Amino acid sequence: MVEQMAINWGYVVILFILGVFTYKRKSLDFIGSLIMVIMGIVLIFADGPNWLLLLILFFILCLIASRYSKDYKLKIGQYEKTRSAKNVISNGVVAFFMAAFGGYYLAFTAGFVGAIATATADTLASEIGVLYEPRLVTTWQKVPSGTDGAVSLIGTAVAITGAAIIGIASWILGIISNPLIALAVGIIAGTVGCFMDSFLGAVLERREILTNEHVNLIATITGAIVGILLIGF
Repeated sequence: MVEQMAINWGYVVILFILGVFTYKRKSLDFIGSLIMVIMGIVLIFADGPNWLLLLILFFILCLIASRYSKDYKLKIGQYEKTRSAKNVISNGVVAFFMAAFGGYYLAFTAGFVGAIATATADTLASEIGVLYEPRLVTTWQKVPSGTDGAVSLIGTAVAITGAAIIGIASWILGIISNPLIALAVGIIAGTVGCFMDSFLGAVLERREILTNEHVNLIATITGAIVGILLIGF
């Protein structure tokens, strides 16, 4: 017990270092970094360090994707350097809620993985898909890069790959014990959630009925629900 507590506090130190790093690199603003640290600490002591590691993996994948072809994104005005607390909350609050019950119900564990897989898939699709010829998901018409609700073949492929990585990682980290189920939750929940984001972007965000944060939140809720349904109560 004492040894586990020492390990947990070691991860807390690492989490603080990561929070300072994200703020100094301007990947997140101060409040966003602080919320990330608080969420991470709760995860460590509620569910264990491995749950935190899955979130860190999500962050690393998104960081790599955001830096991909940075110069070209700057040129076309699609590079988002610093994300705010709204981004952290809209992408992470559902996973955080699922984690609160994940230690008691397997279905909520799958909801946790599904929400993270969705956030990963959506971010990777947005960051990398914007570099390729996008089409509006509802009409399949060609649209400019960065259009809400736009998708691309490369972006979709990257999204599915990112969701699969989260699924596999959830098995490696012991969050979901069955590798096939973990992979299925990652791919299916992540992909469905990602397409929900695109659909809402095309139908509601473009009309300014919803904001990007609202869309992200609903998408991660969708991914969590799909994950829960795949496992069942």
